[in-house]
Amino acid sequence: MNTYKGYYKPKNPSKYLGDPTNIVYRSSWELQCMVYFDKNDNILKWGSEEVVIPYRSPLDNRVHRYFVDFVIKVRTADNTTETHLIEVKPFRQTNPPEIRKRKTKKYLNEVTTYLVNEAKWKAATEFCKDRRWKFQIITENELGR
Repeated sequence: MNTYKGYYKPKNPSKYLGDPTNIVYRSSWELQCMVYFDKNDNILKWGSEEVVIPYRSPLDNRVHRYFVDFVIKVRTADNTTETHLIEVKPFRQTNPPEIRKRKTKKYLNEVTTYLVNEAKWKAATEFCKDRRWKFQIITENELGR
């Protein structure tokens, strides 16, 4: 599946939180999640980049906006509902890069990406805690890739 960006047309548009005619995926992993959320009967509602969380960037110390990949409302095994915010990322971006002797442009980009992601995820965790929601990072490992 070599699809990296496009529009998703839901089979169950009534489940979508937001405009179901304007659902953009930015990776094949996001597309895989969208199909799962759309088809799964235990996902009652879902949205893509519908929740925006302010966070302070460690790079410039300014407040930026974090558009979380997904928000889902889930029916649990005990028939209650939970709301989850889900971020889809490559596993390598969920851990700090290994320290290297040579500070190449690639290495510096990995470090800044990780630091910004870490700030976003901290803000998302607090945002969810305040609302009794759950924040989850999904990687290719959870997607079975």
